[in-house]
Amino acid sequence: MNQHRSTVHPHVAQRRHHRSIGRFARITIERFLLIPIGALIALIWANTAAESYFLFAHRVAFYVNEIGMALFFALLAQEVYEATMPGGALHSWRRWGMPVVGAAGGIVGAVLVFLAYLYLRHEPGPSTAWPIACAIDAAATFYVLKTIMPHHPALPFAVLLAIVTDLVGMAVVAPQSLVLQTRAGGVVLVIGALVLAAVMRAFRVRAFWPYLVFCGTALWIAFDWEGLHPAFALLPLVPFMPHEPRSVDVFAEAKDDDRVHHAERDWHLLVQPIVFLFALVNAGVPIRGYDTGTWAMLTAALVGRPLGMLLAIGAGLAVGLHLPRHVGVRELLVITFATSSGFSLALFFATGLLATGPVLAAIKVGVILSASGALLAFAAARLLKVGRFAH
Repeated sequence: MNQHRSTVHPHVAQRRHHRSIGRFARITIERFLLIPIGALIALIWANTAAESYFLFAHRVAFYVNEIGMALFFALLAQEVYEATMPGGALHSWRRWGMPVVGAAGGIVGAVLVFLAYLYLRHEPGPSTAWPIACAIDAAATFYVLKTIMPHHPALPFAVLLAIVTDLVGMAVVAPQSLVLQTRAGGVVLVIGALVLAAVMRAFRVRAFWPYLVFCGTALWIAFDWEGLHPAFALLPLVPFMPHEPRSVDVFAEAKDDDRVHHAERDWHLLVQPIVFLFALVNAGVPIRGYDTGTWAMLTAALVGRPLGMLLAIGAGLAVGLHLPRHVGVRELLVITFATSSGFSLALFFATGLLATGPVLAAIKVGVILSASGALLAFAAARLLKVGRFAH
């Protein structure tokens, strides 16, 4: 009798199993763990079954890197644009100008340290890889800071800094791997897409999808046709899309229950599997071939970029620029570590810039190791009691 009572009914066990799976999925999404999970799978796969991994990555890279990531960069631009609206964390040129200055300082710091390291070791061979040191993994930056400081104005500040940095890096790398061409048809497509977006905005179309499907498709085709990287094709569309200014206290977690915020939440959910695939496709690197280029890249990411950012932001304060409210020295230190990882985007730059060989392999290992900047960001946040670790 007692044994019968202690037996769990199969339907009860099944419900418990489903609840456990649902809890795991919810934690994975809420804590933005899909990027590190994708990267870990890629590293294990590339180092245990390299042939099958690279075959898979080659087949899906176009769809992930050039189509899926266009939605992700548009989401980041949407977040930044709303933060620059009246009442937002970056409203006024004195506030949005500061992350631009910080981006410039980070680029200079990373490149100088990278080249100085090679010079001191008397190995100039990998010096052509200096644009890779500029890259910031915008996806990792966004989700690391969203986990540490989900309601904080540091988030749009860091996202704008990352976008500016990556646009500079793309401007350097793209002409070396793409043939830029000016075609009248591409210009017409861009103008037509933006005019259509302006008309939809005038008629108060509040859903995102008409903008993305009709205008976004035309922009993507135009960018690809002109030889520009189509992952950035949706950026010109962002100012025409539905917006609501975000107050500092509810950034990315608006309490409104209207159509715009429903669409933004759906958009956030959509891009999470995209960035998972981005990490899976780009982070698979055989871990071998350490040399000077590896340590030069790692030093540039973890030392050069943070120092360059801090010095540039200090200069910006001296000339009258402003940090967002509630962003002080402690928050800045966390931001500099969160933006120190080049990771997926730096790997993307490396593939387009360097020929296959020992230099590329060594640089890729350094890029992979730079992902430790995310761990340093969490450690700094805990030590300095920032964001979720404040209490």
